[in-house]
Amino acid sequence: MMTDLRHFVEKPTRKVAANRVKVRKEPIDLRKYLLPAIRYGSRAGLLIVVGGMLAATVKALLQTTPFPVQQVEVRGAQRLTPAEIVAMTGVTPGQNLLALHLKAIGQQVARNPWIASVRVQRFFPGTVALSVTERKPVAVANLGLLYYLDAQGEPFKPLNFGDNLDLPVVTGLSDDGLTTDPAGTRAALKGACDLLGALQQHGSFILADVSEIHYDRDHGFTLFTTSGAVPIRIGTDDFPGKLDRFARIYQTLMTQQSGLQYIDLDYSDRIVVKKS
Repeated sequence: MMTDLRHFVEKPTRKVAANRVKVRKEPIDLRKYLLPAIRYGSRAGLLIVVGGMLAATVKALLQTTPFPVQQVEVRGAQRLTPAEIVAMTGVTPGQNLLALHLKAIGQQVARNPWIASVRVQRFFPGTVALSVTERKPVAVANLGLLYYLDAQGEPFKPLNFGDNLDLPVVTGLSDDGLTTDPAGTRAALKGACDLLGALQQHGSFILADVSEIHYDRDHGFTLFTTSGAVPIRIGTDDFPGKLDRFARIYQTLMTQQSGLQYIDLDYSDRIVVKKS
């Protein structure tokens, strides 16, 4: 028996597309993004405009001279004359007071070795005022070249022809020592100034009685008297105490100075006098 296979052929199934849900797109509100940008941009633009106006105003003030310099005052000058200090500033009458660079003026004046410190101020309508503190030499240091030495032990100016030499001379040190042993050399120079300060406090054996202060790395300081160049060894410490003891016998010893070889004060409880 034959079967009609046509009845068993499956019909092709029809594919049904999946349901698609349409999403509604909201329109972009550009104002939400543009307005802040416009607001900030306006502020930035306003700042630029205002800044430009301020810069133009300052430039105009600096180019014109609404406050011309009328005078330069100097206070505190003793060794240097006010005219010399004014010349160092480079300031001249008629310059714009607002345009002056006070720090640069102070640095220029401070280059002079006699100037320890300087303060520069401006006072309207047209005054520049300088307050200076000058260095005072307490000794002459022989460092190969002769230098003035201030109270802090700082060699601040080489001596020139005509400079005052009527000061105690510090010897035994060299200019090379400031390079090879800067700490030791500066400590020795400061020690010499401390010794000078101690001498200034005494009424019997005083600074005027000293012509030279010699430094030796092993033995410390030795003073040489103005009269007779008698060496007085004093070491490196307790200068006031040693000088106090020496002052009690100084006048008596000076009457015998022709027979003195040296005096040694570098003891805590006695004085050693060596006679020839």
